[in-house]
Amino acid sequence: MVKKRAFALVAALAFGVVAAAAEFGHPGGPEPPNLAEVAGTLRADPYDMELLISFGTSKGGSAGHLALALRGASPKDDDQVYSANFYADRDPEHDKHHYTSELMVRIPKTEYLYRTASTLDPKAAFGLDFGEVYKRSVVGVRVQGVDASERAALAAFFGRINDDFRKRATDVEYHNEEVKYEYMRFNCAKTIGAAFRYGAGYKDLEVKSPPFLPGRPLASVVHSNVPTDMAMKLMKEWQRRGYRMEVVLYRKYPASTYVDPLEPENGAFRDLPNRFPSVLSLDFRNDQGQYQDYDNLLAMYLLNNMRRYTVSVDPKTTRLALEKRAEAMAYGLAYTAAAESAEADSKGFLRRLLFRPSGQPIGDPGPVPPR
Repeated sequence: MVKKRAFALVAALAFGVVAAAAEFGHPGGPEPPNLAEVAGTLRADPYDMELLISFGTSKGGSAGHLALALRGASPKDDDQVYSANFYADRDPEHDKHHYTSELMVRIPKTEYLYRTASTLDPKAAFGLDFGEVYKRSVVGVRVQGVDASERAALAAFFGRINDDFRKRATDVEYHNEEVKYEYMRFNCAKTIGAAFRYGAGYKDLEVKSPPFLPGRPLASVVHSNVPTDMAMKLMKEWQRRGYRMEVVLYRKYPASTYVDPLEPENGAFRDLPNRFPSVLSLDFRNDQGQYQDYDNLLAMYLLNNMRRYTVSVDPKTTRLALEKRAEAMAYGLAYTAAAESAEADSKGFLRRLLFRPSGQPIGDPGPVPPR
């Protein structure tokens, strides 16, 4: 017993040394010193839930990620994020290296966005399960006017997904195969959409059930649920219900030198693409990182028009900077303005004209820090 206690003490001390030595933007490293202050300022607003749209980190069809934060489902000083677990797919290698006990993981929002240590599990993925902004930007659509019973129904449905995952359930009403993560057929967008349709009673919300199309990846994508498409559908539903919406941009920390040891070929986080997650559009496979068709421009312009806050990490001080805009538009006006700008700009891009775009996309990168 004495030896075990001594070993535990040595291990704890060793971990403390490693954590203290880790760089900013690395797991185990320091966090923004004013994180609690900025999080408290944002929570002072009366929103009820927040749809979190993560940017993509790959070229081509970069779909990103979708998660939902619910207020009142966790300790009162933070929201609870429900996020589909990319690694909960029954792959033995994923079981070996990643947290796979739940399909819908539950994470405090400050941890999901900014923390460098996980309360979930030692095998939680940095930049995905926690510390998202060190890897990519996140757009939050905050929603006000949502009844507590709707939020409770959403949380209960996510719990049911986990129960079905553990039971290896098949042919449930929200999915016609085994309940496990699948990139095309049961992904982050489908889990969030299913929770609103089958849990919260959004009967008119379209949630696709894509067919299995081996050897036809592009055709599979066309039939899949995609994060930004699902976000646009949900925003229309919230507008019809009279809910108020505003947007927060959590901008990527641009200087993280962290390299995921399980994916070293991808390089440092700072060098990964930080790309707005594409809708299913004519330029879904555009490798240049600049979307020019109507659908993607509409989504980017709409979210930017509704942007109330921008949160950035200062690379020099590592403090969070909070910018508040007084001119953020309500959904109806924002959508009309975005549609007009997207229509005009997409025509200009199509004709290869030299012109000044009338719309501003959300997430335009700031200055690149020196190396």
